Amino acid sequence: MTKKKSLTLFEDSLAEIEQLLSQLEQGELSLEESLKSFERGVTLTRVCQKALQEAEQKVQILIETNGSQALESFADE
Repeated sequence: MTKKKSLTLFEDSLAEIEQLLSQLEQGELSLEESLKSFERGVTLTRVCQKALQEAEQKVQILIETNGSQALESFADE
């Protein structure tokens, strides 16, 4: 999957999770609709987690220097 498609998939999934959460918080869905929304949310969460894990792996690869990691602390100034 290309970088752009992966980012779009993550962003679209996150937006849909937010929409589902909003609908669930309103409390106007039936129990069956709520369960379907919850299931969809779980699926989307897994998609997002996978995308984040892949991004983390890429970052780890990029920061490796001669087989050792050269990490620096991030200080918010």
